Amino acid sequence: MKIYETVLWKPYPDSENALKRAKQLGLKTAVVTSVARFMFEKSLKTILNKVDMIVDGYTFRCEKSNPKIYLRTLAALWVEPAQAVMIGDDLAVDVKLPEGLGLKAILVDRESKHSAKPHHADAVVKDLNSAMEFVSKGV
Repeated sequence: MKIYETVLWKPYPDSENALKRAKQLGLKTAVVTSVARFMFEKSLKTILNKVDMIVDGYTFRCEKSNPKIYLRTLAALWVEPAQAVMIGDDLAVDVKLPEGLGLKAILVDRESKHSAKPHHADAVVKDLNSAMEFVSKGV
């Protein structure tokens, strides 16, 4: 009986450049995920060392669909919601939920799943470099 499936994690090719751009802009960065850190940490070490904070479901004892994960991450980084931008690929937890908390949100749609800009997203982009262009302009 198979009870575990190995997931191979790897950073998107644009991740490192986007994080570098964020640092050039003087921004604080965080990875927020419900996935347990041990699942991805080794595979993503080339980019995670460029991130200010890594938040998984264990960090604040809640998963990503819980607003507390965002509010506690912002508090730990000393950032107000109005100063923050969430960049992610899930419309519900990366766009709608953060915007309901006062964050700006950019939807990364690498596979063109969204034919039009969802009304909740401040921007819809194809990759992280494009997202950083919006961030650099104040979204």
